[in-house]
This record gives sequence, structure tokens and C-alpha cells, in this order.
Amino acid sequence: MENNNLGLRFRKIPRQPVALPKLDPLLDENLEQWPHLNQLVQCYGTEWVKDVNKYGHYENTRPDSFQSQIFEGPDTDTETEIRLASARSATIEEDVASISGRPFSDSGSSKHFGQPPLPAYEPAFDWENERAMIFGQRTPESPAPSYSSGLKISVRVLSLAFQSGLVEPFFGSIALYNQERKEKLSEDFYFHILPTEMQDARLSSENRGVFYLDAPSASVCLLIQLEKTATEEGGVTTSVYSRKEPVHLTEREKQKLQVWSRIMPYRESFAWAVVPLFDNNITTNTGESASPSSPLAPSMTASSSHDGVFESIAKITSDGKQGHSGGSSVVVEISNLNKVKESYSEESIQDPKRKVHKPVKGVLRLEIEKHRNGHGDFEDLSENGSIINDSLDPTDRLSDLTLVKCPSSGSGGPRSGCSKWNSEDAKDVSRNLTSSSGTPDLNCYHAFDFCSTTRNEPFQHLFHCLYVYPVAVTLSRKRNPFIRVELRKDDTDVRKQPLEAIYPREPGVSLQKWVHTQVAVGARAASYHDEIKVSLPATWTPSHHLLFTFFHVDLQTKLEAPRPVVVGYASLPLSTYIHSRSDISLPVMRELVPHYLQETTKERLDYLEDGKNIFKLRLRLCSSLYPTNERVRDFCLEYDRHTLRTNPPWGSELLQAINSLKHVDSTALLQFLYPILNMLLHLIGNGGETLQVAAFRAMVDILTRVQQVSFDDADRNRFLVTYVDYSFDDFGGNQPPVYPGLATVWGSLARSKAKGYRVGPVYDDVLSMAWFFLELIVKSMALEQARLYDHNLPSGEDVPPMQLKESVFRCIMQLFDCLLTEVHERCKKGLSLAKRLNSSLAFFCYDLLYIIEPCQVYELVSLYMDKFSGVCQSVLHECKLTFLQIISDHDLFVEMPGRDPSDRNYLSSILIQELFLSLDHDELPLRAKGARILVILLCKHEFDARYQKAEDKLYIAQLYFPFVGQILDEMPVFYNLNATEKREVLIGVLQIVRNLDDTSLVKAWQQSIARTRLYFKLMEECLILFEHKKADSILGGNNSRGPISEGAGSPKYSERLSPAINNYLSEASRQEVRLEGTPDNGYLWQRVNSQLASPSQPYSLREALAQAQSSRIGASAQALRESLHPILRQKLELWEENVSATVSLQVLEITEKFSSMAASHNIATDYGKLDCVTTILTSFFSRNQSLAFWKAFFPIFNRIFDLHGATLMARENDRFLKQIAFHLLRLAVYRNDSVRKRAVIGLQILVKSSLYFMQTARLRALLTITLSELMSDVQVTHMKPDNTLEESGEARRLQQSLSEMADEAKSVNLLRECGLPDDTLLIIPEKFTENRWSWDEVKHLSDSLVLALDASLGHALLGSVMAMDRYAAAESFYKLGMAFAPVPDLHIMWLLHLCDAHQEMQSWAEAAQCAVAVAGVIMQALVARNDGVWSKDHVSSLRKICPMVSGEFTTEASAAEVEGYGASKLTVDSAVKYLQLANKLFSQAELYHFCASILELVIPVYKSRKAYGQLAKCHTLLTNIYESILDQESNPIPFIDATYYRVGFYGEKFGKLDRKEYVYREPRDVRLGDIMEKLSHIYESRMDSNHILHIIPDSRQVKAEELQAGACYLQITAVDAVMEDEDLGSRRERIFSLSTGSVRARVFDRFLFDTPFTKNGKTQGGLEDQWKRRTVLQTEGSFPALVNRLLVTKSESLEFSPVENAIGMIETRTTALRNELEEPRSSDGDHLPRLQSLQRILQGSVAVQVNSGVLSVCTAFLSGEPATRLRSQELQQLIAALLEFMAVCKRAIRVHFRLIGEEDQEFHTQLVNGFQSLTAELSHYIPAILSEL
Repeated sequence: MENNNLGLRFRKIPRQPVALPKLDPLLDENLEQWPHLNQLVQCYGTEWVKDVNKYGHYENTRPDSFQSQIFEGPDTDTETEIRLASARSATIEEDVASISGRPFSDSGSSKHFGQPPLPAYEPAFDWENERAMIFGQRTPESPAPSYSSGLKISVRVLSLAFQSGLVEPFFGSIALYNQERKEKLSEDFYFHILPTEMQDARLSSENRGVFYLDAPSASVCLLIQLEKTATEEGGVTTSVYSRKEPVHLTEREKQKLQVWSRIMPYRESFAWAVVPLFDNNITTNTGESASPSSPLAPSMTASSSHDGVFESIAKITSDGKQGHSGGSSVVVEISNLNKVKESYSEESIQDPKRKVHKPVKGVLRLEIEKHRNGHGDFEDLSENGSIINDSLDPTDRLSDLTLVKCPSSGSGGPRSGCSKWNSEDAKDVSRNLTSSSGTPDLNCYHAFDFCSTTRNEPFQHLFHCLYVYPVAVTLSRKRNPFIRVELRKDDTDVRKQPLEAIYPREPGVSLQKWVHTQVAVGARAASYHDEIKVSLPATWTPSHHLLFTFFHVDLQTKLEAPRPVVVGYASLPLSTYIHSRSDISLPVMRELVPHYLQETTKERLDYLEDGKNIFKLRLRLCSSLYPTNERVRDFCLEYDRHTLRTNPPWGSELLQAINSLKHVDSTALLQFLYPILNMLLHLIGNGGETLQVAAFRAMVDILTRVQQVSFDDADRNRFLVTYVDYSFDDFGGNQPPVYPGLATVWGSLARSKAKGYRVGPVYDDVLSMAWFFLELIVKSMALEQARLYDHNLPSGEDVPPMQLKESVFRCIMQLFDCLLTEVHERCKKGLSLAKRLNSSLAFFCYDLLYIIEPCQVYELVSLYMDKFSGVCQSVLHECKLTFLQIISDHDLFVEMPGRDPSDRNYLSSILIQELFLSLDHDELPLRAKGARILVILLCKHEFDARYQKAEDKLYIAQLYFPFVGQILDEMPVFYNLNATEKREVLIGVLQIVRNLDDTSLVKAWQQSIARTRLYFKLMEECLILFEHKKADSILGGNNSRGPISEGAGSPKYSERLSPAINNYLSEASRQEVRLEGTPDNGYLWQRVNSQLASPSQPYSLREALAQAQSSRIGASAQALRESLHPILRQKLELWEENVSATVSLQVLEITEKFSSMAASHNIATDYGKLDCVTTILTSFFSRNQSLAFWKAFFPIFNRIFDLHGATLMARENDRFLKQIAFHLLRLAVYRNDSVRKRAVIGLQILVKSSLYFMQTARLRALLTITLSELMSDVQVTHMKPDNTLEESGEARRLQQSLSEMADEAKSVNLLRECGLPDDTLLIIPEKFTENRWSWDEVKHLSDSLVLALDASLGHALLGSVMAMDRYAAAESFYKLGMAFAPVPDLHIMWLLHLCDAHQEMQSWAEAAQCAVAVAGVIMQALVARNDGVWSKDHVSSLRKICPMVSGEFTTEASAAEVEGYGASKLTVDSAVKYLQLANKLFSQAELYHFCASILELVIPVYKSRKAYGQLAKCHTLLTNIYESILDQESNPIPFIDATYYRVGFYGEKFGKLDRKEYVYREPRDVRLGDIMEKLSHIYESRMDSNHILHIIPDSRQVKAEELQAGACYLQITAVDAVMEDEDLGSRRERIFSLSTGSVRARVFDRFLFDTPFTKNGKTQGGLEDQWKRRTVLQTEGSFPALVNRLLVTKSESLEFSPVENAIGMIETRTTALRNELEEPRSSDGDHLPRLQSLQRILQGSVAVQVNSGVLSVCTAFLSGEPATRLRSQELQQLIAALLEFMAVCKRAIRVHFRLIGEEDQEFHTQLVNGFQSLTAELSHYIPAILSEL
């Protein structure tokens, strides 16, 4: 078959047998009669056939370079932005090429806004790596020659020089020799050196010998032997070369030597030397030697272990470049040549101490070079050696032998992945060896490696020869003997010419008939050191034999050149001795007679030395044709008989031979593995059924044994892989293909098992070796397919798929089914065999997809899917995923057809279905795996060089688009995933949608409104999950739950990038300098910049840290990132930034498409609100976006508002507008000027839309609202060094932005900078005629916002004091509430803040007032709208409780109703809610009378609604309230709801408070001492060393000028609240406890305090001297107010004289008692409370022990001197008061008597006694009293 079409799929790889020419002539005999030989020769000789598709091709394109993204952060003003960018580009410049490479074909097109997000998400995508992680992944093996692991050493002889000069020619051989084992390791490499006069164009010295070695070892050396022409008797002796003193040959002697060397053909051995190759200390496993520059050097310089073997004068240049440019060639000068004195033996080589040998005074110069062998050598030997790195044709991209991924040192071989083998010119170059300089050196002799015959490896090459070593001949007298060796076919004719079978010593000469050994000069016991290599015939008969002829030669010239004389003969039959490894001794016959081999003839012969065995020799058979193992030979023999049908057809002997293969020892089995497998396959292919089964079983047995000796524990043994991949060629098409037979035998076995027959343990072996059989079946099919279409295909076309025969396909289906059942059964038991078998089946389908009709493969796949249908056990599901992973990795996966013609890709539909099922699986690892598979596949397509055209990408996107549909149909599945998996799915969705065409995309939006919404939900999730977080925050966020929450895989460096990055980074941080990504796509940097690894932080330390981090369970991502190399860390950050930016841009692109589609109304969405657009826009704004995004965003923002302004500005979208406004204001605070300016434009766009589509009042409300929200988000103040606050940069930037917004002059430039047309603001939207843009409106808006900003700033500047000074805090909340009054909601918000603050401080009344105020705002709005149940009267009744409720009803309030604001809170219900809150808080404050008024406002609501239940509750509450009021009134202890204190502030340090007085309302249990302590604590903290806080101890009037400057004073006085109708001029004492009037509404705005004083200067006097000053304060507003303190606006004072005081005191008591008597009670029976209060007042008035009150007045004013000072009017008043008091007391005692029972009799008696004694006392002063009473 020609190579042309087969070459499309199969690559032929020529075979190079090491050191063998083409088939030897002896083997060219007719092999037909020896089928097994035919098999062997074919097995070694035919070219390897390799399936190019088997391991997949993948050609990466390089993704775009990543740009640094700029995010708002502490350093993003424009300068730093530019600086950062240039700094980054500088560091990355050098490896940009390697990270980034080719820009995408579509990056420049206008279609996309940004780069695709996938490459940034998966920046280190490495197909090879990802594939390798699939369970059961097949790895290609290189068909490495047998010396796979070792070294290759080449030796070239440079020169030989003697002290006496080089005159005659010298011949020599070099071989590898193991001194320890005394064993020759290779055949000889011959060289000869001619003196300069005799050289023929220096042919020989150019030769180079190549030796192979398994492993370096100290005992391996080069054994060098020199020979020269046998010395002429009487001529110049060899001693001239070894004399100590220098010898100079005369011209005559030189001439004589030269002439003699020309006429004398025989040589004698002359000298030898041993060169150790390796140091003593090299361990056998290194494979490298100590010094990097000259690997062989150490041993040559320091050969201490071989004393005197040779002096260390090896001239080795430091970099080993002498003579060669390679890194590893060394020139060695060998001066320890030993002269062969007599005959030396190998023992004497062992012991250099015995000085038998004279040293030769000469130097031999060699060049020794070590080559990297192993896989690297395959380049030279496998495919014709010419290495070409440019890709000639892209289909051929994958190097045939994907070499081990390791940087190949030196120039050994091309890096994996980019090497290209060129198989067109398979010339004889193939034998050459690439020397280190890279130029092919053609004159290499590859010395046969004897070890290759003993290794446990299959023979790869044909070699078939015998090495003969004559050792010694013992003669009775001295002679000059030498021996001739020849191979004869028989002994019939003595004169017949021998076979041409002896290899010559000279290269390039054909095989010879015989060869001579050296001459042993003058020896009785002659020793020889020759190696004779004999080519053997393919088979031999008993008459094939070696014939040795012994000659003696005279070594002097008489008349003519010396002639040899025959001394005797010896013969050695091959069949007898061929296996012998030990010495053989033979007798020597005097002469030859015919039939000399036969026993009968032997007896008649005449022998030398009486027939003793005087000739000793050794043999070494090296053959890959002739099995030394008898069982293998038997099998071959029986196979021949069977094939040639020479025995009866039952084949029983063959069966036995097949069965006995089990017992062959493993070395023999392995060596002949390939031919044995071929023969068994031949039997399976066309033997009878019995033979087929036997051969199959034997094969299984052999395979299992081979697999068990697999030294690397791989699932697929290397030798078997090589067999299937390279060696097996289905008998070259000369026989019917193997696969039908194989499938039948195996199928029938499987069916027997399925039917329950016993099939023995062999079945398990079959399953574990199933991969091998499946791959064989596939290769056999593929070869058949290639051969079928070989001749009739136009070149360059793909081979069409083959239709399998129905019967074969059925058989394969059944087999597949049986194997599936096994997988299913064994999986459940958790056996790993099942998983391996599953992978093998997947690869089987994978391979079949290349060969047979896809529909036939689909039947297998659907069979699989049926077996594993639905959500199954996790083990099974994992198998299913692996199966799909393998199939979807197929090169043509994308191009696969559907199951019937109308369908799209069948496999991708199954895949999508199953991936979705995985996402829904209970097992978390399976979800992760499903998500991972999706991303990897999309990456593979994205970077696939074949699919870079837009239409390809579109096709792929359409294939995967159903996946998006499935997610939309089952969103809960998506929501159940964890963040990592969601990211994987979303990146997939974005990637699919990115490449989709608009029509397909629209379909997704046409189904239903809900589905369109879900679609945008996904987009929103993208923005959330890929948001760029500042480095600190991501890491901070992570630590709490430990970064490695999902699985203990590799440490997590990044949340937002693909999980593969974590592995990549852990790997990269392990590899010190070399960061290997994928070697060929170079997209990771080739090399870490060495300067970056600073000496202070050596790599190892960094690595140690990284490992320590990853081993610690809670290693935080922060520490992990810290541990990365700086370049890696920078890379990671760059990737993260890019993934965020590209995702946002991608979503923006989709949103833009959506908004354009929505404009034409051809999709399903809610056109009333356009909620999809609004949510996604809000989502954009609320995430941290890059500058690139903002640049793209605002033109789109403008466009969306142009298209959909009316909808977006409608009431329904108020919340959206509010958020947009908020975020625009937030962006207006950015340090990054580019973003800030764009925010100003955004605000202008918003204003423009509002001018057309809504009232500007609403926009003002909206912006005011958002401004207030922003204030809580943005830090508007910062600390000055002296710990006070000042306005921050943010606040200043916001002020700047707000003013720029209204700046007409700057507008055009701003628009240009942001990439918008100049007339953006002036364009009139559709359906409008006049231009409504007005700069005045904008200015007005801008001013009101600046105003609110200032109020907020004021509040913020209080910051540090807030927590401590709660009075100031409450006031600042109050001020804010007032500042934002235009927006009812903000007004309410701040009031509620205030309310909360009060509740925290337990100021219940103030909190209640706030709630009332809130209810008031709502009620007003409702009354203004006429949609409440209340009227203006209700509002005014509310104002009585809280005067702050204003009377104006504004329309602005309703205009400001923004959705999410006004509308939601300004309802009757919310008013009721706050009224109820007020009610609750007032009742906590025990101000029940307020509660009543409030409930009366709630009742109308319930009435209007007929909510009787609620009404019942209200009335119950009212009842309770009124009862509580009754309790308060009837309680003997009077009720006080609060205490009031006047506080004056004096001192500059108080700032705005200086010289102001406030009234504080405090809880009723706060005493004067408490408030003093509290205020001192608040204000002391504000003082510094220069200011001290003093408290003024009394309540006198303070004159601020008289106080000490610089000090600060507080004056604190308790004050009393004044009732509305109270007579402040009344002299009565204001003792509430005695006032028995009902409790009124406690709203106070006036307060008084009485200060006693004397006019005579005494600090205090008696009653008669005690004056009283009453000070009345008027506050700004009334208590309880919204704040705890009110400013005093007015202060007045009155004075009372001592007697007025006294009269006042008595009148007060009288009134209290009278009130108690006249108080109407609800019923007569209810006298208990009345009795108690009566008793209390009487006891304080008439009980004996308290008389002092009234009496002291009498003694003070009615006796002695004071009485004279009283005016008569005053005296009259005093007496009248006393009389009235006593009369009331008397009446009270009578009432008391009526009310009491038995138990109070005694108390009554005491009262009566007290009253009588008081009357008696008073009668001294007022006699009239007795008559009055």
C-alpha cells in the first residue's frame, strides 16, 4: 500500500536496527517454509505504523495580552494611574510575548466591547495537563529503543603519538568493559591510525564509535587494545616504543618499518589501556555526572582508585568545548598504555598493581562525548534524524512521540509539542547520530550492546549473529601461530568455499568468507584477544559449523613475502554449541578430510598433541530470531506446522505448545513478546474455534504477566502500548483483519459470563487487559479502513467512515453491552478495575468515531447512557462523566453529526444533558467536576486554532446554547451550587452567549417575561461573583471560614479565577526558576526574571513558606499570595483584574443588545418597567468596576436613556432612579478623575431625561435622598493632627462635581473627554418637539444639593463626640431632619434615627415625640392628598402634643414621593404604626394623657375600615389608659414624669454653646448630683491642659464678664415646669404633691426656680428674714420635645418678702386639704383611696409632732419684734390664712371619722388630740381662734 492516503491517518516510522545493515544475505533465503521466521522478520523489519489521531491533536492559539485594569483605590488619581500603567508594562514587557501572544481575530471588531472573559478566567489553560487529569487517560509511549533509560557515549580517536614517533600503521579496538563483573559490555569498535605519509585522505580517524550503557557505574570503563604489524625478525623491535630514554629512529629504520608494514598482512597485539568512564562515587541512579560542564571529566582527572592507570593529564577545557561545540564532549589523553609483554589476560587488566606490563611511551588522544539518551534519543534513531522545527503542515502538529515534559538539557532534542518529524526523506541519514553541535555525523559505528540480549524488554530489531572469541592454543614448541575462522554449510567437500558470513573490520566492506586472528609471536601457549563476528543463517542444520584453521608464519622476508603454513584444523558444529556461554575446548586435527564432522570419520583422524583439547574458545550468541527458550521454540515449531498444514489438522500439539507458553520465564517471554503476540493474533484471526479460544486465553495470560512486571505501575504497560501503537500493523494487509475474530472470541466469552457459566479467573484478567484488546480492535479496523480507501481517494481528502458489517457490529454491540454490565456491577462494589474499564470503553468509542459511521458509535454511546441513565449513584455518575469527558475530548467533537440528519451534534446534546444533571447531583465533587468539564471544553474550543473564524465560534456557541436554556429552566439547580461552581457555569454561559448571533440570543428572550428575567438574574450573578475586590478585602473575607473550604486540594490563591489556577500557582511556586506552563504554547512565562529573586529572599525559603502555608489548614489566601514570587503575584492580580473587567464588559454588551431589541418590542419583557435593564444597570453601578468599563459604559447609558427614557423615568422605576442617582453621586466622589467626570455627565443625562419625562421637583427629591444616603457611605471628614475633624477630600470632590454639573462652560469639553457627542444634552428625544434643556433648572438643583451636603457635613464633623455627648448627637439628628425636610422620607428617616437614639437613652417621652412628629408628617401628606381618614382638625390636635407638626401642607411633599420612598411610607397604615409607637413610648414614659389623645386619632381609621377587632383593642387600651390616669391621680405619692435642670455654659471652649442657657429634661430619678457628674464627664473630655472646667455651685445670676478668662464654667440648677394657667405671681409654695387638681396635659415651655436669699447679708436667717426670688425661663419650643434640651430664649424674675412666703405656705396646705375634701368621687362606696390621701394630708397638718410648721409661723411673725414690723394688711392676711387652715382641718377630721372603720380608731384619737393641742397653742397668739372653732 502506498503511503499517500494511509499517511493521512497513519504515520509510517522506519525502523533502524542498531548497527545492522539491511537484511543479511543469509537471511534472504526463502522464509516461506518457516512462517514463524517470516513473522519474526516482519515484526522487526516492517515499518512501524502509528495512528496519528489516537492521542488527539491540539493546536493552541495564544490569547490576547492582558491589559492592566485600573480600579478606584487609594492610588488612582490620573498621575498614579499613568505611572502604574507604565511601570506595569515595563515589568511585563519582556514576557508579554510569552503570556499573551496573538491577539484574537475579533478583538478589533466593533462587535465586542472587550476581550472574552474565558482566557482571563483560565489564563493557564493547558490541554495536555487537563487531559492528563482524566481518570484512565492514555499516555503515548515513544517506541524507545531497548536502551531506553541509559546513556549513549560516543568515542572518536583523535591521534596517537609516540616518543619515538609514529612511523608504522597502528590498529585498535575499543569496547565497553565492566571491571567488576569481568565482562565485556559491547562489541568492539575498530580504528586504525596511519603515519602521516601513509594516510588516504584521513578516512579512518573520522570514525566515531557509539556505545550504549544502562547506567553509569564506577566499574564501567573503555578497554582499548592496540595492534601493529607483526614484528619482523631481526627488524626494529617494539621495544623502541617503551624505552625510558628517548629513542630516535634513523631514516633507514623508518623506511624498513614502513616497507615491512606494507608487505606483512598479519598483526600482533601491542598495547592496552583501561579508561574508567565514571567517578568512583557515582551512584548508579544518577544518570548525570557530577560536573555540569564536562560530565565525564571527574573520573578522568581524579582516578585515584586506579593508581597509575594513567596520569591525570586529561586536558579538559573549562566549558568542554575543545574540538566540539557541545556541552558534554571531553578530550582525553591516555598515556597509560601498557605494552603487551607476553600474553596478557583479562585477569591482569583487573590488577594493575602487578607490573607485568611495561608502559609504552606514547599518548592516545580520544574525544569522548556523553549524549542524553532515553526518549531524547528517539529523535535521532526513530524518524530519520532530520529534525525540522517549523510546522510544515498543521494537521501533523503533534509530535509523534510526545516526549516527556521536561526541559531537555543541551541540544538533545526539540521541546515536546513543537517538534516535527519529517518522514518524507527517509534516507540513510537515519543511522546517524546527532552530535552535540547538532550536525549529523555520518561516520558513526554503533557498537552492539550485549546487555540488550539480557534485558527484560521486547526485542525491537533484527540481529542474528555469533561472536567468536578464540582464547588460546597450546603447542608443544614455539611458533608464530594465528587462526583463520570461517562458517561452512556442510563438510562434504573440503575444497568448497565457505559462506560469506564474517563481518569485516573495515567499515563499508561486504561480508567476507573468513577472517584472521592476531599472530602470537614466538609463543608456545598463544593467547588471542580477537572478537570475530559471524552472521548466522536464519535456520541451521546440524551440518552448519565453524572451521578454524591454524597457521604458522615466518616473520622475515627471504626471497618473497612470508607465507603462512597450515598447522592444523578444528571444527565446531553450530547446533551443538550455539547456546554455550562457557569456554569450549577442541582438539586440533592435522588435516581435513571430507565428512570430518561425522563421528565415524573423527575416529580415523590424526590429532595434534595426542588429541588433547588444546584449542580454547568462547562463543556469544546474539539473536532476536532464535529463541533460546525451549518452550518458545516449540511454539514456533508447532505454529509453523499448523500454518503449513504439515500435521493433522486438530492442532493438539499446537494447543499444548500454546498452553505451555504460560510457563515461559518472563525474560524470554518479554524478548519475543511482539512476535508471539502476532502469532497468537494470527491464530485468533483464522484458527478454528478451539484454537481461537486457546490462543485468546494464552494471550490474556501473557498480557497479564507482562502487565504485572510493569515497572512503573502504569495502567497500560509500556511494552504493550508500544506494540499496539507502533508494532501491530494487522499483518500488513496480507491477511484478513484481526478484529472480527478477536471480537467474536471475546464476545462469546463475555456472553458465557453474562449467561452465568463459569469462565474461570481468566475473565477478570480479560477485563483488566480490556484496554489492550479494544485498542487492537480499533487499530485493526482503522488499518482496514485506510487500506480500503487507499487507492481510490483523491489525495488530500479525508478517508470516509467505514460501515461495519452488521454481524461484526452486532458482535461488538454485545461485547460492549457485556463490558458495560461489568462496569455497572463492579462500580457498585467500588472496584477500581471498573473505573479503568469504563475509561477503556470511552476510549474505544473515541477511537471508533474516527473510523466507522458515527451513527454506529452513537448506538454504543446511547447503550451506555441507557445503562447509566438519569441521576445515579455517585460512583456510576463519576464513571459517566469520565466517559463523556473522554469522548468530548475528541478532535472532531465539534464537527460530529446528529443521530438523525435533522439533529445537531448528538454527543454535545448528551453532554449538555449530563453536565446539567451533574450540577444537580447531591455529591459536591461531582458538581464541581461537571462545571469543570464545561469550562475546559469551552477553553479547548476557544483556543483551538481550527476554530478561530467567527462562524466556527458561532457554530460552537449554538451547540452549547441549550445548556443556557437548561439552566434558565431549572434555576434552583444553579442557586444550589457553591460560589466556585457558579463561577464556572457563568463563565461558560458568558462565553457561549458572547459568540452567539443576535437571532439565537433573541430566542432566549422571546419565550416568557419570567425567563428573560432569570436570564438577567444570571448576568447579575456574573457581576456579583466576578466583582473585583480590593486585595485586602478578599483576603480578609476569606479567613473566617478558612480559604480551603472546598476540598483539601491545592491551596486557594484566588477566589475568582478557575480552580486550575491554584494548581498552576502551587506548581509554579514549587519549580524554582523554571515556570513551565505548557511548553509549547509558551503562554506562561518561560523564565522568572532572575533579578526578581532577591538574594534576601532566596527561592527555597519562599518555597518553604508556600509549602508551610499550604500544609497549614487555615492558611489564609493572604499569606498564600504573599508567598508567591512577585512576578507570579503580579500575574495573578493582572488575571483577576482582567476577569472582572471582561465579565462586566461582556454583560454590558448583552445589556446593550437587549435594550436595542426592547426598543423594537420583539422580545418578552415587562415593558412597563423594563426591570431587566434596570436591575442590570443597578448591578453595574453597585460593583467595583474598572476604568475600561466606565469608558464603555456611559455612551451606552446615554443610549439606553434616549431609547427608554419615558419608561425608566416613570414612577414605577423610582427605586431604580434612586439607585442610579446614588451611584452617580458615589462615582462623583471618586479620586479617579476620569471616572468622576463621567459621573458628572451621567448626572446631566439624568437631569436631561427628567426635564422631558418627569418633574424636576421629583428629581431634586430623588437626588436629595441619594445624597443623604451617600453621606452615610462616604467618609466626609478626617482627623486633623490635633484630633479634631475636618472636611475630607471626598466631600470636596463631591462639592466640585455638583458644581461642575451646572457649569455650562465646561460641558462640551467634558462630553468630548467621555466620548459622547457635543450635543448630547441638546438632542430632543422622539415624540417631543421643543428643547426642554435648561441650565437654570440644573443650577437650582445643584444649589439645593450643595445645601443638603453642608448640613450633612456639619453632622459628620460631630463624629468623634457623638457617642459621648448624646445631647449634641440628638441635636445633630434633629438638624438633619430639618435640613432634609423637603423630602418627607428623609425627614422621617432622621426623625426615626432620633427616635432610636432616644430609645437607647431611655428618653421615652422624646422618642414618643419623634414618633408623633413622623406620624404628623404622614398625616399632613395624606390630608394634602385628601386620601386619608383625617382632616385638618386631627392634625391640629396632634400639634397640641407635638408643636413641631407644622401647619403648611406642601405639594412638594407629594412630588417627592419616590418609589421606595414616599409611596411606601406615606400611608394611613404607616401613620397608624407610628401613632401606635408613640402610644407605646408615651405609656413607657407614663404620660398617659398623651396616649389617650393619640388613640383618639387612631380610632377614626378603624371606624372607617370597620375594623371592629382593632376598635375593641383600642378601647380596651383606652380603658387601661384612663385607669392608669386615675391611679396616678389617686396615688398618695404624686406623679412626676421628669426632672428639669437649667444649664448655663460659659467659656470659649464650648464653641457655639458659650453664654447660652438650656433647659434639660431628664428622667425622674436623675438628681442634681447625677446631672452634674454627667455633664462634667462630657465636657471635661473636651478640655485640654489650658482649660479647666468649673461648676458654679449656686443658682444666682451669672455675669459672664466677671468670670476668669480662659476657664470654662457650667451652672446647673433644678427647675420646675410651669402649668399653662398657673399664676406665677402667687406666693403659694409650688408643691405638686399637695396640688389636688387633676393631671393636665404635661406640655411645658416655661420653667421656674425659687432662690431663697436674705437682704441683711446673712447667708441664712429665720423665717422672718427669708426672702425668695422666683426666676421664670421661656424655652424655644415645649417639652417633651424632639430633643432632650431646649435653648432658653427668655428669663424673668420676681421677689417675695418673708411674710408672703409664710402666708403662701399656709395657703398651700389649706388648698391641698380643701381639694381633697371637695374632690368628687365616682361612687360612695369607693372611699379607700380618699381615706388614704386624707389621712396623709391630715397627718402632715395636725398631728402633734408636725405642729412646728404652723406654730413656727406664729412664733416668727405674731410674737415680739417682727409682729410690729408687719403692715396691718399683712397681719390680717396671715391671721385669716391660719384661721381658714384650722377650720378646714376640723372639717377634715369629721369627714375622717365618717370614713374610718374599727382599725383606724386609735389613729383618729391621735388626730383629735393633736388638733386640740394645736388649737390650744395657737390661742396664745390668736385668742379669737377658740371662738371660731
